[in-house]
Amino acid sequence: MVGGNAIRGTRVGAGPSGESERGEAAPRRRVSYWCANGHESRPSFAMDAEVPEEWDCPRCGLPGGQDEQNPPAAPRTEPYKTHLAYVKERRSDADGEAILAEALERLRQRRQI
Repeated sequence: MVGGNAIRGTRVGAGPSGESERGEAAPRRRVSYWCANGHESRPSFAMDAEVPEEWDCPRCGLPGGQDEQNPPAAPRTEPYKTHLAYVKERRSDADGEAILAEALERLRQRRQI
Protein backbone atom coordinates (compact mmCIF):
# COMPACT_ATOMS: atom_id res chain seq x y z
CA MET A 1 0.00 0.00 0.00
CA VAL A 2 1.50 3.27 -1.04
CA GLY A 3 -0.73 6.04 0.30
CA GLY A 4 -1.69 4.80 3.74
CA ASN A 5 -5.16 6.40 3.48
CA ALA A 6 -7.01 3.09 3.29
CA ILE A 7 -9.93 2.56 5.63
CA ARG A 8 -9.34 -0.77 7.32
CA GLY A 9 -12.11 -3.25 8.09
CA THR A 10 -14.59 -2.03 5.48
CA ARG A 11 -15.07 -2.55 1.79
CA VAL A 12 -15.75 -0.06 -0.97
CA GLY A 13 -19.45 0.75 -1.16
CA ALA A 14 -20.24 -0.54 2.33
CA GLY A 15 -23.01 1.27 4.13
CA PRO A 16 -22.95 2.69 7.63
CA SER A 17 -21.82 0.23 10.27
CA GLY A 18 -23.41 1.59 13.44
CA GLU A 19 -26.25 0.05 15.51
CA SER A 20 -28.55 2.99 14.83
CA GLU A 21 -28.30 2.53 11.05
CA ARG A 22 -28.91 -1.24 11.17
CA GLY A 23 -31.93 -1.14 13.45
CA GLU A 24 -32.60 -2.54 16.89
CA ALA A 25 -31.25 -5.95 17.88
CA ALA A 26 -33.80 -8.53 19.04
CA PRO A 27 -34.09 -8.82 22.83
CA ARG A 28 -31.81 -11.56 24.06
CA ARG A 29 -31.37 -13.84 27.06
CA ARG A 30 -28.34 -15.81 28.19
CA VAL A 31 -28.68 -19.47 29.17
CA SER A 32 -26.03 -21.35 31.17
CA TYR A 33 -24.92 -24.85 30.15
CA TRP A 34 -22.46 -27.05 32.08
CA CYS A 35 -20.48 -29.99 30.69
CA ALA A 36 -19.18 -33.03 32.60
CA ASN A 37 -15.80 -31.26 33.06
CA GLY A 38 -17.51 -28.38 34.91
CA HIS A 39 -17.08 -25.78 32.14
CA GLU A 40 -19.86 -23.22 31.86
CA SER A 41 -20.89 -21.73 28.53
CA ARG A 42 -23.48 -18.97 28.22
CA PRO A 43 -24.77 -18.58 24.67
CA SER A 44 -27.40 -15.92 24.04
CA PHE A 45 -30.74 -16.64 22.39
CA ALA A 46 -33.54 -14.40 21.17
CA MET A 47 -36.33 -14.14 23.74
CA ASP A 48 -38.83 -15.88 21.45
CA ALA A 49 -36.39 -18.63 20.29
CA GLU A 50 -36.66 -22.20 21.53
CA VAL A 51 -33.74 -22.98 23.86
CA PRO A 52 -32.09 -26.39 23.19
CA GLU A 53 -31.74 -28.93 26.00
CA GLU A 54 -28.02 -29.48 25.27
CA TRP A 55 -25.24 -27.24 24.00
CA ASP A 56 -21.72 -28.38 23.03
CA CYS A 57 -18.99 -27.00 25.29
CA PRO A 58 -16.68 -24.68 23.32
CA ARG A 59 -13.70 -25.64 25.53
CA CYS A 60 -13.78 -29.44 25.51
CA GLY A 61 -16.53 -30.40 23.03
CA LEU A 62 -18.60 -32.43 25.49
CA PRO A 63 -22.36 -31.88 25.57
CA GLY A 64 -23.56 -29.48 28.24
CA GLY A 65 -26.90 -29.33 30.01
CA GLN A 66 -28.75 -26.66 31.97
CA ASP A 67 -28.53 -28.57 35.27
CA GLU A 68 -25.14 -27.83 36.85
CA GLN A 69 -25.36 -30.79 39.24
CA ASN A 70 -26.29 -33.36 36.55
CA PRO A 71 -24.54 -32.55 33.27
CA PRO A 72 -25.12 -34.97 30.38
CA ALA A 73 -22.72 -37.90 30.13
CA ALA A 74 -20.04 -37.92 27.49
CA PRO A 75 -21.13 -39.78 24.36
CA ARG A 76 -19.75 -43.27 24.03
CA THR A 77 -17.43 -43.45 21.05
CA GLU A 78 -17.14 -46.70 19.17
CA PRO A 79 -13.59 -47.78 18.37
CA TYR A 80 -12.53 -47.94 14.75
CA LYS A 81 -13.45 -51.24 13.14
CA THR A 82 -11.53 -52.83 10.33
CA HIS A 83 -13.17 -54.45 7.33
CA LEU A 84 -12.30 -57.83 8.81
CA ALA A 85 -14.14 -56.96 12.05
CA TYR A 86 -17.31 -56.16 10.09
CA VAL A 87 -17.00 -59.41 8.12
CA LYS A 88 -16.57 -61.39 11.35
CA GLU A 89 -19.78 -59.84 12.68
CA ARG A 90 -21.70 -61.14 9.67
CA ARG A 91 -20.09 -64.57 9.27
CA SER A 92 -19.10 -67.36 11.62
CA ASP A 93 -15.70 -69.06 11.51
CA ALA A 94 -17.32 -72.10 9.87
CA ASP A 95 -18.78 -69.90 7.10
CA GLY A 96 -15.35 -68.34 6.56
CA GLU A 97 -13.69 -71.75 6.31
CA ALA A 98 -16.30 -72.90 3.78
CA ILE A 99 -15.85 -69.78 1.62
CA LEU A 100 -12.06 -70.12 1.77
CA ALA A 101 -12.22 -73.79 0.79
CA GLU A 102 -14.51 -72.96 -2.14
CA ALA A 103 -12.18 -70.19 -3.36
CA LEU A 104 -9.11 -72.44 -3.07
CA GLU A 105 -10.88 -75.18 -5.00
CA ARG A 106 -11.67 -72.74 -7.83
CA LEU A 107 -8.01 -71.66 -7.93
CA ARG A 108 -6.87 -75.27 -8.14
CA GLN A 109 -9.36 -75.95 -10.96
CA ARG A 110 -7.97 -73.00 -12.96
CA ARG A 111 -4.38 -74.13 -12.52
CA GLN A 112 -5.13 -77.60 -13.83
CA ILE A 113 -6.46 -76.25 -17.11
